[in-house]
Amino acid sequence: MRRKSGELGMARRGLMVLVFALFCSLVQAGEVATTPSVIHLASEDWEDYTAADGHGLGWDVLRQVFEPAGVKLDIRTGPYLRSLGLAERGEVDACVGSYRDQSEGVLYPHWRFDTDHIYALGLASSPVPTPETLGNYRLAWVRGYDYQHYLPNVRHFDEVIRRTGIVSMLTHNRVDFYIDALTEVDYVLNRAKDPSQFRRTHIAELPLYLCFAKTAKARTLMALFDQRMEQLVKSGELKPIFERWKQPYPFDSN
Repeated sequence: MRRKSGELGMARRGLMVLVFALFCSLVQAGEVATTPSVIHLASEDWEDYTAADGHGLGWDVLRQVFEPAGVKLDIRTGPYLRSLGLAERGEVDACVGSYRDQSEGVLYPHWRFDTDHIYALGLASSPVPTPETLGNYRLAWVRGYDYQHYLPNVRHFDEVIRRTGIVSMLTHNRVDFYIDALTEVDYVLNRAKDPSQFRRTHIAELPLYLCFAKTAKARTLMALFDQRMEQLVKSGELKPIFERWKQPYPFDSN
């Protein structure tokens, strides 16, 4: 009987050790998955969208996604390719405004947060371009935007560092059309001496994503992003933001 009692005691102690070890592993897993209090974001300075001073439609949407969940936005501004590089190196948690699968060095969530309305800006005297005829023209866009991967039939294109020379390129017949999102096309058009010389033509709709770094923290934030976006689209809470900025609501199809 004593022998059996001793064996039973050893078994109980062994069970307690196993339970304690399991408890510790669960605590550690919980610590890893704890939601961070800040998300570090990098973005190009897009006027009225992701402006360097923190105003704009994009920032308002992302604040609505993260801040009610206890996560504050910390923003860093720079050219798009530099912002993407920061995310690829894990120096920020995510880059704002990427097209799907634009880089293999980052992670893409299930949900987009907006849609880019892509337009072609050209001289009013030029033919009206269509997605099917884009390959017939000389195109230009900002370096790193990679529209050749997202628009059909593209063959001839130049990449520019800055938008300041676009009007000159069009008027001097160095390119036929400048390709960009509507807000950026309007930015260029509004700075032309004679905007009536030009015409903008809608050619595509491209979903916009946050692209997340391949870190444990960024993966946690990406899971939170997808969870919150599903809630917000279902509830319609994002609609007033798009209405306030007078932009189309991109989730009606959902």
